[in-house]
Amino acid sequence: MKRTQPPKPNEKQALIQRAYGVAILLVVLAIGVIVKLIRVQYYETYKGKSWAKHAALNDQKLDTIQAMRGNIFSSDGSLLATSLPFYRVGIDPNVADSAYFAKNLEELAGKFATHFREHSKSYYIERIRNARRDRRWYVPLLGRAISYLEREQIEEWPFFQKRKRAGGKFDPEYRRYRPFSPMADRTVGTLDRATGRGRVGLEASFDKQLAGTNGLSWVEVLPGNIRIPVGDEVNIRPEAGSDIHTTLDINFQDVAESALKQSLEEFKANFGCVIVMEVATGKIKALSNLTRKGPNQFLDDQNYALTMGADPGSTFKLATMMAILEETGIDPDKVWVDTGTGRLRYRSMTIVDAHRGGFGRLTASQVLEKSSNIGTHLLMQKYFYSKPDKYLSYLDKFRLKSRTGVHMDGEAAPLIRDSHAKQWSKTSITYMSYGYEMRLTPIQILTLYNAVANGGYWVRPMIVDQVRSSSEIVDNYEPYVDPQPICSERTARLLKDMLEGVVQRGTAPLLKKSPYRVAGKTGTAQKIVNGTYQKSKGLRTSFVGFFPADRPKYSCIVLVDNSLGGGSDLYAGTVAAPVFKQVADRIYAYDMSLHAPTPPPSDSGAVQVQWAGRASEVQVVATALNLGSPTEKVPEGTEWVQGSTGAKGKTTWQARSIDKSDVPDLRGMPLRDALFIMENKGFRVSFKGAGKVVTQSLEPGSKVAGPKNIMLSLQ
Repeated sequence: MKRTQPPKPNEKQALIQRAYGVAILLVVLAIGVIVKLIRVQYYETYKGKSWAKHAALNDQKLDTIQAMRGNIFSSDGSLLATSLPFYRVGIDPNVADSAYFAKNLEELAGKFATHFREHSKSYYIERIRNARRDRRWYVPLLGRAISYLEREQIEEWPFFQKRKRAGGKFDPEYRRYRPFSPMADRTVGTLDRATGRGRVGLEASFDKQLAGTNGLSWVEVLPGNIRIPVGDEVNIRPEAGSDIHTTLDINFQDVAESALKQSLEEFKANFGCVIVMEVATGKIKALSNLTRKGPNQFLDDQNYALTMGADPGSTFKLATMMAILEETGIDPDKVWVDTGTGRLRYRSMTIVDAHRGGFGRLTASQVLEKSSNIGTHLLMQKYFYSKPDKYLSYLDKFRLKSRTGVHMDGEAAPLIRDSHAKQWSKTSITYMSYGYEMRLTPIQILTLYNAVANGGYWVRPMIVDQVRSSSEIVDNYEPYVDPQPICSERTARLLKDMLEGVVQRGTAPLLKKSPYRVAGKTGTAQKIVNGTYQKSKGLRTSFVGFFPADRPKYSCIVLVDNSLGGGSDLYAGTVAAPVFKQVADRIYAYDMSLHAPTPPPSDSGAVQVQWAGRASEVQVVATALNLGSPTEKVPEGTEWVQGSTGAKGKTTWQARSIDKSDVPDLRGMPLRDALFIMENKGFRVSFKGAGKVVTQSLEPGSKVAGPKNIMLSLQ
C-alpha cells in the first residue's frame, strides 16, 4: 500500500546521514585514486626508474627521416658544398641466437674498447648482457657519430657483418661539408643548426631545391634523444635534394680572395669585396667578401657585394657622363670647362679636386679621366641644373633605381632620391653627380659598367646555371640581356674610350703595365659619421672596369673600406686598382681565349714543334720512330732539345735554351718537364687539357715584372 504520510523526524535524519556517508566515501575513494596515480607516476620505480621516465625513454613516435641535401658545384664541376653521411652506432642484443651471442660478445666488446677508447671491454660486455636479459632491443655503443670509413671498418666486426648483421645497427645523419672552406663561405652559405635549413648564401637562396623531401618512419626515442627506427620498414622514403650548378670558377675565386686579403692586410682595412663577371652573359665567376676579425684574420661572413648600399663616389661619374652624352650628343673632346685651382665655392658647399693646385681647363673626356669633381659639377650645371628630373629619369633608364635581380637573397634596394623628397636640396644634384647622397651596392655599380662594355646592353648578373636532379635538368637559367639598350652605341663607344683614358692618362696609371688593355674608373668616397662626411674617419676606395678593353670579356669591381694605414696616398688608384690588376693578370694568364697562340719558331720550313724535352729522353722517342738522333745534331752536353717537322716531313733537331729569359719556349714538352722548369723559376703554373704543351700564355723570351703566373694548354 502506498505511503501517503510524511516521514517521521528520526527517519529523515537517518537518510541525511546515509547521504553524507556515501559522499564521504566517494571523496575518500577519489583522493585514493589521485594519490595512487601520483605515486605510480612519480614515486613507484621499476628497475631503478620511475614509470614516467620509462615512458619518456621508450616513447614511440612518427619521426622525420632527413633527406640528403643536394650538392653545390662550381662551373668546372668542383664541389663547393656536399652532405657527408655519419652514423650513430648501436646494437639490438636480442637478434642473435644464444650460441652466436655467447661466442662473439667478448670479441665485439674488445674491438669497440680498443678502437674507440670510450669504455672498457668489461663495460660493453656487462651493458649488452644486461640489455639482452631485460629484453631491451637497443643499446647505443658510442657517444658520437662515426664516418663512412669507420662504418666500413665496423662492418667487418661480429654482429655487424653485411652478410649476417646479427643486431648491429647504423642510424644515418648528414653533415654539410665545404671542401674549399673558408673560400667563398658567405657566397656558398651555411645551414641553421636547429632546423637544418639554409641560413644565408646559396644554401638559403636555393633551400627549397637543395633540401629535398623528408621521409617518415616510426622510431623509438632513447636517452640522449637518440631515435632508432622500429623495424626495418620505412613508411615514407625521403627524396634527395637537387644539385645546384653555379657559375663560380674556383681559380678566379682563389685569386680574387688572395688579392683582396693582401690589400686588406697592407692597408689595415676593415673589409672589402671583389666581383668578377662575364660581360656577355652576366655570369659571376668570383664573389669574394672579407671582414677583418683580428690583426691578420679575415672571414667571409658578410655579403658586402649584394647588401652594402653606400655612396659609390667617383665611380658614379660614369652615369653622369652617360646622361650628358645621351641628352646632348656633344663631342666630349670639344667641350671645355675651367676647373681652376682645384677649389670652388658654390652656394653653401665647397667643391674640391683631389689634385693639389687643380687641373685648370679640361675637356669633358678629361673630366672623367682625371676624376674632377669641379669639372663634373660644371658640366651638370650647364646641362641639367634647370631640369634635374631629366637627369633622374636617365638614372632610371640606366637601371640604377632598381635591384639587379641576381638569384641570391638579400640584395639591398638602391636609394636615389627624387627631386620632391624632403632631403632634396639645391646642391643635391651636384653631390649626386659625383656619387654622394645615394646608396648603391657594388653589384649594382658593376652592372652599369658591364653594360658599357657590352655596347650599351644591360645584362642581369647570374650565379646559378642549372638545378639538376641526378642527370635530369630541373631548372635551366639562361642569361638575360635587356633588349632595349640603356644608351646608344655611340655613347657606349665614347665612354669606353674615356675609361681607357682613366688608365692611360688618368687616375689608374698602374694598369698601363698590363699586357692587355684595361678600361675602368677609380672611386674614393668619404664615409658618413654622425650625419656628416668625414675623410678623417676612413675612405671607401673602389675600382671598377673591364678587360680586355678592345674586346671585353670580363668586368670586375674591387671595394676596400676604411683604409687607414700603410701610407698617406690612400686613394683608389693606390688601394683598389692593384687588386683589380692582380685579379685580371691571373685571369688573363688562365683564359687562353684572351690572347692568340704563340707562333712557331722561325726555323726555315718548320711548321710546328712536335717533340721537346731532355735530350736523353727525346733520344729514346726519336730512335723508336726513326727520326734521326737528336744528340748528334746538337752540341755535346746539351740538356734540352726540340724537334720540328718541316714542310717535307723532315725532322730538324736543335738545342733549346731555358735560361736566357724568364719565359722559355715550353711548346712540345710534356707537362712534367714544363712544371719542373717553370716552378724552379718561381712561376705559378696552371694548365688545361692533357698531353704536350701546345700554347702558353706568356710569349717565349719575355720578361715578367709582375706576378709570375703562366697558363699552359696541353693537347
